Amino acid sequence: MNSTDAEQQKSDEHHGDGGAGGTRSPEHGPQQAFAAFEQQRALRVSLMEQVCDPKNLLRAYRRVRSNKGKPGVDGMTVHELQDWLRENNEALVASLLDGTCQSQPVRGVQIEKSGGGKRQPGIPAVVDRMVQQAILQVPDPIFDPTFSDSSFGFRSGRSPHMALEQGRKYVAQEGRGFVVDLDPEKFFDKVNHDILMSRIARRIGDKRLLRIIRRFLRAGLMQDGVCVVRDEGTPQGGPLSPLLANLLLDDLDQLLESRGHCFCRYADDCNICVRSLAAGQRVMESVTRFPEEKLKLRVNREKSAVAPVGERKFLGHRLLLNGKPGISPRSINRAKERIREITRRNRGVSRVRVIVELNLFLMGWLNYYRNAACRFELQCLDEWTRRKLRCYRLKQCKRGKTVSGFLRKLGASPSLAHRVASSGKGWWRLSLTRASHQAMSEDWFAKQGLKSLVLKYDSFKH
Repeated sequence: MNSTDAEQQKSDEHHGDGGAGGTRSPEHGPQQAFAAFEQQRALRVSLMEQVCDPKNLLRAYRRVRSNKGKPGVDGMTVHELQDWLRENNEALVASLLDGTCQSQPVRGVQIEKSGGGKRQPGIPAVVDRMVQQAILQVPDPIFDPTFSDSSFGFRSGRSPHMALEQGRKYVAQEGRGFVVDLDPEKFFDKVNHDILMSRIARRIGDKRLLRIIRRFLRAGLMQDGVCVVRDEGTPQGGPLSPLLANLLLDDLDQLLESRGHCFCRYADDCNICVRSLAAGQRVMESVTRFPEEKLKLRVNREKSAVAPVGERKFLGHRLLLNGKPGISPRSINRAKERIREITRRNRGVSRVRVIVELNLFLMGWLNYYRNAACRFELQCLDEWTRRKLRCYRLKQCKRGKTVSGFLRKLGASPSLAHRVASSGKGWWRLSLTRASHQAMSEDWFAKQGLKSLVLKYDSFKH
């Protein structure tokens, strides 16, 4: 490597690849700096008193009740919380103020991940959820403005669509056609408690609160009747976990900003946009050392990669070369998996109920992807969904004679209906036949109440 190449590599490692990275918001003048200092001082002196303020506790109670959610290990529901507070509110406040408040074990559940493996979210007890919410409401409005403009996850007034829009600008306006996709391995399960608490202690000096937060982190995980003590990880499902994640990963944001990188981070999903494959490889090598050495977070080498933006997914999307977001193939496959679950014949529910559930899922799913350039994919998914419903309805007929009568009743020609009824092919293949399409046409599905993804998508564009 000659001297020019060495200088370029050093520049890439410390300043990205020539672009202006995210900046801290807002700009800090002398008055803003003094105000921020006073806020930090208030946090260090009287945080627990603010947490236990009756108005703050009432807000927390209402938020937990509106979020609903399942019971924790004690079986208490959100509807039973009010009665519990009438009898125990004073004792709860006293334990918070003296720092002796204890947390119950977290009820563990396992969810299959689309890419393989399992995710282990936790469901804290309802009382613990309310306490965490009350704690969150005090420091969050003060901490949030100090976070990076390129951090979008779990922040008020920010959304995945805003993160995608920033990525679109990097690609379309600045010509950054390659992405460094950084993926910490099992982030929420592997957070080091000591490192996390040291980051929290930088901003919070109230030792009572620090003790309570550590108890929440170390709360046992109840799975299949066995309580496992945890010395790492922050359970997904608690109101406080998102803020703790942002406090820890803010160190990574500061590093990326100091090197001038253009990046978007949503929770532990971080994409750094660069102009060339070589620059991306240099950035990947230098940046991955920081979370592993300083934050003790292992980077998943199999899922992390440097590639053209169109080959990597970000928040279920993939950025096209013109900067427009599209839908990633994995997101389409996950949608199909959910449609398969809804249209399983052995569920024992009516066709009307199946269509209602499909509409709820499909319209909610489309609302998330409404800004993507995906009309063709939606058209294919519409057709595939109708075929699944044709298969579902034919299976319900069970016998050939019933199939023939059903198809003829809906307008299929007798000869085609008889051919389908006497066929030995499987239901999925029969759902593609001409007779099935004649009987269960697109108009027929519309009359049954099935909503079209394409029509809804077109309405967003107008």
